[in-house]
Formats: sequence, structure tokens, C-alpha cells
Amino acid sequence: MSAFGLAADARVLWRMLRGQPRTGSHAERLQGFYASQATRYDVFRARLLQGREALIADLDIRPGARIVDLGCGTGSNLAVMARACALSDLAGVHLIDLCPALLDQARQRARGHANIEVAEADAAHWRPALPVDRVLLSYSLSMMPDWPDVLDNAHAMLAPGGLIGVVDFRLPHHGPGRWFWRAWFSHDGVHLTDAHLPALQARFRTRAVGHGHAPLPYLPGAHAHHYRFVGAKD
Repeated sequence: MSAFGLAADARVLWRMLRGQPRTGSHAERLQGFYASQATRYDVFRARLLQGREALIADLDIRPGARIVDLGCGTGSNLAVMARACALSDLAGVHLIDLCPALLDQARQRARGHANIEVAEADAAHWRPALPVDRVLLSYSLSMMPDWPDVLDNAHAMLAPGGLIGVVDFRLPHHGPGRWFWRAWFSHDGVHLTDAHLPALQARFRTRAVGHGHAPLPYLPGAHAHHYRFVGAKD
């Protein structure tokens, strides 16, 4: 990696070590944490946020689909979607997030696509004008304090037979590392829990479940675990 890349990573790591601000609204805390990282966000986290490609492949996105990405961040999932289906062939894509700095990056990605909407809104309350075919939550559910309401909202906006896809961090199944990872991630506003998968399976008919792990940048031998879920609305 170049000296520039190392210096940029160092700034991201310093912000992560400082953690997410503890005061202000949820949106203000997100902005305070990510504003200085936004332009480097994708490069740094590409090594960590794995499983998105497999998830989007499982969602079987086809021409004419309407898609909502809740907690879209920088909109990086657009590039993955485009490998499954040309973005211009989709009926509509809605990118929803609360962090202005990350949404600035998403708007740059969406530029030139009249069928892509980027909105600063709460995933627990925002809803599209028409039912959608796919709802995606990619490493965002664990950052949403009212995540059960988000799942209820996702269920409500899906058309019958529509699919939800979630990939996110999870706690290790066993061992003392569970306490460490919960505390480590919570420092940066990511709240690990065993409750996501049971809640998803209770609300949606399970189509696919998977698990994996990815190395943590600059922490040799350390891995973050994640789950992948695809479910259908009956």
C-alpha cells in the first residue's frame, strides 16, 4: 500500500479508536463519526464488509425490480447490483440513510440515473410510494437502535413474494470473545446481538442463511463474524 493509503487508513483508524460521539441525535452521532471517513470509507471497509456480493446474488435482482437499500451508506451496493442487472433496467432504486457525509458519496454514485433516489431519512419510518420487490440491509441493521421497527417497516414496504436480504456482523457463537467483540463494536456505534436472525426468521419465510468471517484490518489473526439472510414476504 502507498504512503498516501497508509496515511488515509491511519485517519480512519484514529476516528474508530475515538469511537462514535456519545451525545446528540442518532443522525448527529453518525455524522460526527463518519464525516472525516466518508471519502475513504469504501476502500478501508472493503476488507471487512464481506458477504454483500453473495447476498445480492441470492436476491435474484431482475429488470423491472424496485429496490430499497436501507442504511445504504455510500451507495456502494449499486456497483454490486449492476453486475446482476443493468441499473437502467430497474424500475427504481431508493437509497436511504441518516448520515449526510455518506449520502454525499451515494449521490455521486447515483448521478446520471433518473431511476435512483437518494434520501436522508430514518429507515424505521421512511416508506416508498409503491410496494417494492427487494429490501436490502447491508451492515446497517446493527447500527439502528430501533432495528425491530426497521424490520416491521421493511415487511410493510415489500410486495407479497418480495425478498429481504440482510448481511451484518454477529457475535461469535462461543467463548470469551463474545464480550470483547460486543464492547469493541459498540464503541463505534455497532451493536452486536444474537436477536437479529430469530427476528428475521419470525417475520419472513427463510430462503437462505449463511455465515462467514473476515479479517480485521491491521489486527493480525483477528476476524469479525457475519451472517447472511434472505427471506420472503408471504
